[in-house]
Amino acid sequence: MKTIYLIRHCQATGQEPAAPLTRTGQEQAERLAEMLEDKGIEWVVSSPYVRAVETIKPFCERNQLPCHTDERLKERVLSTENYEDWLSRLKDTYSDLDLKFPGGESSNEAMSRGIAVLNELHDRPENNIAVVTHGALMSLILKHFISSFGFDDWQSLSNPDVYRAAVDLRGASISRIWE
Repeated sequence: MKTIYLIRHCQATGQEPAAPLTRTGQEQAERLAEMLEDKGIEWVVSSPYVRAVETIKPFCERNQLPCHTDERLKERVLSTENYEDWLSRLKDTYSDLDLKFPGGESSNEAMSRGIAVLNELHDRPENNIAVVTHGALMSLILKHFISSFGFDDWQSLSNPDVYRAAVDLRGASISRIWE
């Protein structure tokens, strides 16, 4: 049995890759480190975005674990164009997983890169792994395992948020563990 902790980053100052955590986000990262302390995590991989790395940094420092980064865990790009109705367009991508806007990626494309990371992690020798990513990508990874996971579920994710995925040959058992 492999246990993967899917973690959405803590509160950040913005959406750009270099956006750091807010003061509240830094406090959340400390609380997250405490919550993860007894999970036996042996391997940590994160989106390279600053807010994701800063989210797991207190945990890694406390446990003397390196934080590996993987470009495939960066946030999903909806489009390179600005849309006033971007939220309704995003909602549409949860019902049509192949819908793709200019310069963006479809839900299926984003989901595929996230699941590729999880598949590689499944082949690692460690049994307890932390994966730090972003809300949209995390929701699509969860949708891979829970087909009903959709737009409303994405909207209900918190910063941070943590889901535990117990994975074996029969599939995955997913539960939210952040409170």
